[in-house]
Amino acid sequence: MMKRILTGDRPTGRLHLGHYVGTLANRVALQSKYEMFVMVADLHALTDRADNPEKTAQIKNNVKELVLDYLAVGLNPDKTTIFLQSAVPIPELFAILMNFTTIARCERIPTLKEKIAAQHIQHPSMGLLNYPILQAADILSVRAHLVPVGKDQEAHIEFSREIAHAVNRLYGKKDEPLFPEPEAIIGEIQTLPGTDGKSKMSKSLDNAIFLSDEPKVVEEKVMKMYTDPKRTSANIPGTIEGNPVFTYHEIFNKDKAGVEKMAEAYQRGKIGDVEVKRKLAEAINTFLNPIRFRRKNFVEQEGIVERILSEGTKKAREEVDATLLLVKQALGLPRIS
Repeated sequence: MMKRILTGDRPTGRLHLGHYVGTLANRVALQSKYEMFVMVADLHALTDRADNPEKTAQIKNNVKELVLDYLAVGLNPDKTTIFLQSAVPIPELFAILMNFTTIARCERIPTLKEKIAAQHIQHPSMGLLNYPILQAADILSVRAHLVPVGKDQEAHIEFSREIAHAVNRLYGKKDEPLFPEPEAIIGEIQTLPGTDGKSKMSKSLDNAIFLSDEPKVVEEKVMKMYTDPKRTSANIPGTIEGNPVFTYHEIFNKDKAGVEKMAEAYQRGKIGDVEVKRKLAEAINTFLNPIRFRRKNFVEQEGIVERILSEGTKKAREEVDATLLLVKQALGLPRIS
């Protein structure tokens, strides 16, 4: 039997290069090897914005932009089921799974703690505290075996494994567990630094280059990138380690020999930051050109996003309904026809 993958994103804005190297490239490569479900996680988008009507009003358009980004990078709806989280009965499974873990366990998940700290949230909502359980429900609802994520999300998959194991131990049969215990697939490049030199590219930190950015915007962002702060002129030897400009060159510049020569010259003070950044902007735009081209083609196909979401959601709903039936039968919940 072909193993199944579940992954997805919150519709909180356009996707960027960090998303591409962290998960998107991996998804495109895996969609021919596995049965792939990609979820537009609109319920998760509420966890830190439900108290802001202006932000929630953006979700509908963000959903469309997210699906266009998926299609532009090469996710194929003939191979990959793209569906809307809120349109399938995942919350029903979520309500059941909440009984198999604790708030204290959720609070230990690193990314949850980071989000609360970064947004200075003194009194987190139950939606935010419970979102690791909802994420587990997402994964287990389609009985996924594998979840491609960035390194920073690995703890979420371990948490989902714990819940699946607890349910299987109590209610599964020896040779017929209710859920596969999911495993994470970590991409080769785990985290892309932001253009400001921060440890992670992020929409909220305003340090991202988006997949849909126009060439001129990319050039402007690259020219403002953080480099070696000790290098005040081009003839001063520069540092490569921790320099995001060279990190990006290594990932997006296909001229590997040229990058190596440029790095050597930089370290000897023989090339300036401006030239290095110009070459990087060219390399990133070369990388993004086919993505922009595909995106434009899909934008011009009226109604395509809605059709893809409708068909994918119908298939996902059937899978989740089947999972709920199994779980309810195992727990002894009554059925009313």
